[in-house]
Amino acid sequence: MSSHQWQFFRSGGFDQVRLDRISDWQQLATLDQKLWAALACPTQGLEFDARTLAYIDLDGDGRVRVPEILAAVKWALAMLKQPEVLLQGEALPLSAINDASEEGVKLLASAREMLTNLGRSEASLRVEDTADLARIFPANRANGDGIVPAELSNDAEVKQLIADIISCHGAETDRSGAPGITQAKLDAFVADANAYVTWAAGLGAEQLPFGEQTAALSAALTAVRAKIDDYFVRCDLASYDARAVQALNGSEAELAAIGSQLLNTDRAASESLPLARIEPGRALPLTGGINPAWQAELDALRPAIDRLTSNASVLSKAQWETLKAALQPYLDWQAKQPSSAVSALGRERLQAILSSPAIAALTALIADDLAHKAEASGIVAVDKLVRYQRYLRVLLNNFVNFRDFFARKDKAVFQNGTLYLDGRSCDLVVRVNDAGKHGALAGLSRAYLLYCDCLRKATGEKITVVAAVTAGDAGNLMVGRNGIYYDRAGNDWDATVTKIVENPISVREAFFTPYRRVARMISEQAQKFAASKDKAIEEKSAAGVTEATGKVTSGEKPAAPAPFDVAKFAGIFAAIGLAIGAIGTAFAAVVSGFMSLSWWQMPLAFAGVLLLISGPSMIMAWFKLRQRNLGPILDANGWAVNTMAKINIPFGTALTSIAVLPAGSERALTDPYAEKRTMWPWYVLLLLVIAAGMLWYKGILQLWLGLH
Repeated sequence: MSSHQWQFFRSGGFDQVRLDRISDWQQLATLDQKLWAALACPTQGLEFDARTLAYIDLDGDGRVRVPEILAAVKWALAMLKQPEVLLQGEALPLSAINDASEEGVKLLASAREMLTNLGRSEASLRVEDTADLARIFPANRANGDGIVPAELSNDAEVKQLIADIISCHGAETDRSGAPGITQAKLDAFVADANAYVTWAAGLGAEQLPFGEQTAALSAALTAVRAKIDDYFVRCDLASYDARAVQALNGSEAELAAIGSQLLNTDRAASESLPLARIEPGRALPLTGGINPAWQAELDALRPAIDRLTSNASVLSKAQWETLKAALQPYLDWQAKQPSSAVSALGRERLQAILSSPAIAALTALIADDLAHKAEASGIVAVDKLVRYQRYLRVLLNNFVNFRDFFARKDKAVFQNGTLYLDGRSCDLVVRVNDAGKHGALAGLSRAYLLYCDCLRKATGEKITVVAAVTAGDAGNLMVGRNGIYYDRAGNDWDATVTKIVENPISVREAFFTPYRRVARMISEQAQKFAASKDKAIEEKSAAGVTEATGKVTSGEKPAAPAPFDVAKFAGIFAAIGLAIGAIGTAFAAVVSGFMSLSWWQMPLAFAGVLLLISGPSMIMAWFKLRQRNLGPILDANGWAVNTMAKINIPFGTALTSIAVLPAGSERALTDPYAEKRTMWPWYVLLLLVIAAGMLWYKGILQLWLGLH
């Protein structure tokens, strides 16, 4: 059991380990994984050095896990005799490299060679020095990756061979960034070239019955072969039964359909009809009576037909079978052609390549490049160590703990930018690939989430982000609203809200929510009622005008209006009176009860009513806001968050900033376009309420309403 004394800090509702001492790094493998903030994270979509993540991701599966983090820390500590430089994150001094081990000696030698290649005199390396691999591994020098670009050779034939292989089999990317080929691609190219040359050598006199015209005639035969076979089969069926002749020539309906069209050279209208008129045992006419849709294809085959039939005007079935047999050897040979891209180079070029020394020279170049693997690996190890020294501390403070996120000094690696929208800025913004899938899990975070499609018109780039709104209210947030998203590089994107996952934003907002809902409902119902009445009046007016106009035109007298129904009106009036009486009774009871209270009890009663209305909404919001956490937002993006990283109300207020006037600003309160507000309607309403209360208190209102 390790005796190391760990230090923890409390943030986000859980204890997080501090990694401020190099001894903490050295004992990291002994820290219980249950105390790690995360157990895995993706290598994509993070604001972190991609090459460092590629070095850490040992199995290349696109995810970084705890064993890979521990392996990176262990290797970095082993390569340094002054491991404290890992806590600094600046330039890596060569004096800090551990030269007591064989690997360290090689790494130090490679670092010194790199400085020499860069023309640097100081004994330290920065990430910027190794950022451009083309400077470290120029294309015209062997770099040990087994990929040979054309720049590595001075032989024109070898350069051309590399270009030919790339055109046929594609390129691999050399460490210099230049396209090149590997031994595997060279071997595949040579095998394909040999197969093609061997196949091409099989073309002899037997396959060329028509000499140089054989290839073209074979193509013409293939194009029309099925149609001519169809013609002769139809003629044989007509010989079998004369009743089939009409059907085999095409029905009248088909001909009628074609005849109703605007015909042109397009063959689609008539290509399904027979090649020529069907008759029992008839030969194929060559000089006329051919379906126009197939005339061009048949003309292409005429040279072979003419040689076979001595320029006859018809082609018999036997002659057709003889023609097919004559061209079949070429077709059989052609069918055996290897299906590889090398055929584009042609037989002559491939034979020249196979007989040239370029293949052996290229093989030697690849072997020589691989011979520098150890040397190049040392340079790669230097780049790896430089990046670990610069970035590993940052990764640990976003993986083992979430210090960068909760300390608010530096943005966390999963915070991709800032969204400005509706007079506020949101700092918890994460890029997502699929808003639908992400929202299904991220909604469990209990945070109010805005999914936005972002576009940079200058480049045409498109991304989707999700922003957590943790302060203010949701009054003006809706799908379709536009804002601006700034990524970590400072680039601005046009952002449009496409989806909202609603959750409480604050207790203050929850207090006003019931009143807003009632006001919205009353407004919507009033608008619907007014619209329905307006539509009814319009329809009634239109019907009246139509009826009156029709009767005037026909000479009829307009119908007399229906007589006034006194009984029906009295019933309606009585019902309205009862409704008003009930409402008045309830209102009067409330007023009389309120008026009977002592003066100090009246504010308490008013507060009680407000609490009764807003209390449930506020209590629900209070519980949800204390359940708000970061985990589901990251888990939906491929993380494996190992704890409930809470976003409480004070921290949420820091993540979302509301627009405020700068301190010391001068503010003119006079608005020349402000609406003129009059108070007399409120005074009248207050007097009516007081009068109704007094009348009820005296019993007069009850007498008027007939309640006694």
